[in-house]
Amino acid sequence: MSTQTVTAHIPKELVARVDAIAAKQDRPRGWAVKQALAEWVAVEEQRHQLTLEAMESVHAGIAVPHNEVAAWADSLASDKPMPIPQARKIR
Repeated sequence: MSTQTVTAHIPKELVARVDAIAAKQDRPRGWAVKQALAEWVAVEEQRHQLTLEAMESVHAGIAVPHNEVAAWADSLASDKPMPIPQARKIR
């Protein structure tokens, strides 16, 4: 795999934290930064895909009505939280 050097201004405190974690794993800083960036990209790609899928569901009329979500959220502070509402065809 070919590589490319990327330069970024990173707060010194964050660099110190990266260095500490990399040292605990006996890895160089570059390896730790590459791992973190690869994981961040994977999360962002998954977030994008899930957003597209959610938009398709809404377009197809599959959702959870707002009042059901609100009731569920309100119940979380009670002694008997409600089960998570399930999406269904609402149109």
